[in-house]
Amino acid sequence: MLYIIGLGLNVEGISQEGLKLVKKCKKVYLENYTIGFPYSDGELREKLGLKKIFLADRDFVESEKIIDEAMRLDVALLVYGSPLTATTHISLINEAKRIGVRYKIIYGASIIDAVAITGLQLYKFGKIASMPSWKKNFTPDSFMEVVKENNSINAHSLILIDIGLNFQDALKQLEESAKKHKIQLNRIILCQNLGTKQEKIHYKTIREFEEFSGVKEPYCIIIPGKMHFMEKEILELFEK
Repeated sequence: MLYIIGLGLNVEGISQEGLKLVKKCKKVYLENYTIGFPYSDGELREKLGLKKIFLADRDFVESEKIIDEAMRLDVALLVYGSPLTATTHISLINEAKRIGVRYKIIYGASIIDAVAITGLQLYKFGKIASMPSWKKNFTPDSFMEVVKENNSINAHSLILIDIGLNFQDALKQLEESAKKHKIQLNRIILCQNLGTKQEKIHYKTIREFEEFSGVKEPYCIIIPGKMHFMEKEILELFEK
């Protein structure tokens, strides 16, 4: 049987149900390619009481070899946050259904609900965008099309940042893409390590962020849409 288990946002975030299932599995994998963890593999092993956790990169997960293993024994795939925010994990479920492998999903807290700590109302967020890391001849900016669409309905935009992309580079990509798509950026929100003891939220202008340093993964960027006065009041507390 296959268990896809959400770890929540910090090393203590796994549910009691998830912890119980991990301990009954013969093999435990940790999906490690969608986000930079705010804790080490060793800390997670200690929390789960495991001697070994196998790291699962994109190639392994997308190969669906874990489905073959789940035909013979209980296998767990641990996912930071909540398990079904990445399309790859949904593909695993579809394949398990197709070939008759039993599976169970254990949900966890995710960035998608944690961003409410900014004061922005969740139901006023639009489509979620992902910012990939640019390469020399590969500078995709489709995430800004999502922002543009959200702006058209006065919705807030949550931008998830690719693993390994440092904040200053992400800021440059944001500025260049906004200029190309003729989007005016004023104050934006930086959310860092939400749900952990290192949680930090900053609400600043682009210029102010250009001198900003020390941002650690995982982090995300929010471009606010039209705000209710209560949203403004709470958000402005993070300006200092």
